[in-house]
Amino acid sequence: MLRRSARPWQRLGDLMSMFVDTIVVLCTSIVRGRFPWWDFLVQSRFLVSVSLLPTVLIAIPFGLVLVLEVGGLTSQLGATSLVGGVISTATIREAAPIISGIVLAGAGGSAICADLGSRSTRHEIAALEVMAVDPLERLVAPRIPAAILVAVLLNGIVSFVGIMTAYLAHVFILHGSAGGFLSSFSAFATSSDLVESCLKAALFGLITAVVASYEGLTCEKGPTGVGDAVNRAVVVTGVCLFIVNLVITQVFLVTVNPVLL
Repeated sequence: MLRRSARPWQRLGDLMSMFVDTIVVLCTSIVRGRFPWWDFLVQSRFLVSVSLLPTVLIAIPFGLVLVLEVGGLTSQLGATSLVGGVISTATIREAAPIISGIVLAGAGGSAICADLGSRSTRHEIAALEVMAVDPLERLVAPRIPAAILVAVLLNGIVSFVGIMTAYLAHVFILHGSAGGFLSSFSAFATSSDLVESCLKAALFGLITAVVASYEGLTCEKGPTGVGDAVNRAVVVTGVCLFIVNLVITQVFLVTVNPVLL
């Protein structure tokens, strides 16, 4: 059974060790036909139910603010035809994966951590180990692909809602040209933007599930321990998301779009 280490670097090592063990168990269970597909579907449905509405409610005002700021700046520069390209790049590459990752961490990750933490407090994890049932295979493995799938789906929803909101605001609030927005969007948006966005979202979902599961399985006993574990899971996941986002953005700028540097 996992134990929560006192030192930060030891906890990081335990987290990485649990991540590797879970990936091995996940691949092994799929190959051997032991993967709990029903639990995977249940977890996916649950994560969608708690994350979909907040994601949409965040994407709409974000798209409005973004197009108002960009539209005002481009109007001063006399380059209003570039609004669609700027919005598409900012939304697809950066805003969509970050919004989906943070919402998933705050809503879905906290729920995963609380569920596993309450199971640990009630000694259900120890009971599984006594019955020779691997908690990583039974409880953690289904949540990782579920979080990855839901993160990618939310990423697509944020991209669509954000761009549509920006388009409507550009046409009806800023009284811009619809054709100019669409032509700029098609000129600047590339397939690499979608690949980068989906990769970020998938990694964000993976990080959310792993960190939340680790904090839940290693939380201290009692309601206070579960609450502290949920807080740590959300904070650590948020910090990791921005660090990973920075690294992936730099890698894509160097490898795919070196001319932008």
